[in-house]
Amino acid sequence: MPISEINTRASAESWTDEEVVDRVLAGETALYEIIMRRYNQRLYRVARSIVRDDAEAEDVMQDAYVRAYQHLNQFARLSPFSTWLTRIAVHESLARVRRRSRVEQLDLNEDSGSPSTHVVERSPNPEQSTSNAELGHLLEDAVLSLPDQFRTVLMLRDVEELSTAETAEALGLTEENVKVRLHRARALVRAWFVDRVGAKAKEAFSFMGARCDRVVESVFRALKDLDNKSTTP
Repeated sequence: MPISEINTRASAESWTDEEVVDRVLAGETALYEIIMRRYNQRLYRVARSIVRDDAEAEDVMQDAYVRAYQHLNQFARLSPFSTWLTRIAVHESLARVRRRSRVEQLDLNEDSGSPSTHVVERSPNPEQSTSNAELGHLLEDAVLSLPDQFRTVLMLRDVEELSTAETAEALGLTEENVKVRLHRARALVRAWFVDRVGAKAKEAFSFMGARCDRVVESVFRALKDLDNKSTTP
């Protein structure tokens, strides 16, 4: 990589999201990687909280980034870019859950047996319960066991530390609704557990290293395919 490009990338790290978006729209598409690496963690967490599956959460992230890239010129800047991007990921996650529910309903109609439940029930053994190294995993289990209407609110407010207003805008809820759901979610998880996890909450639902690289590379491949299709006579 040329020195000039390295210097540009280094300085770009301090740019606001809007500044990066402007450069991408101007043709510096490689800078889109900054956006992805900046928000991989958040998008993974919100997608995982809705679809409840690691692999599908990665698929949601890739689709959300591609969709956002395709519609960057429609970003009206009426809210932060991070909120706009999060809403795209939320919508894609919910769409996948709805499609999955329709498929499962068809399967149930064809199956003469009893329908299976999808309640998350995980009982950590005593070693896990007393090990600090497992606290992040226990928090993941606790969050994923919440009913759908509470899970994503807790993820955005307590794990990602978004404000009430940001969470409401990302999920299309009123601020009062966010407050009510958050209160109920915390009660279900149990306040003492959330308090004791403390800083470990940041280690839960981690999405770094090779997984982060994989999503970035997959998104750029998808964008290249789209570009090739658009230029093919």
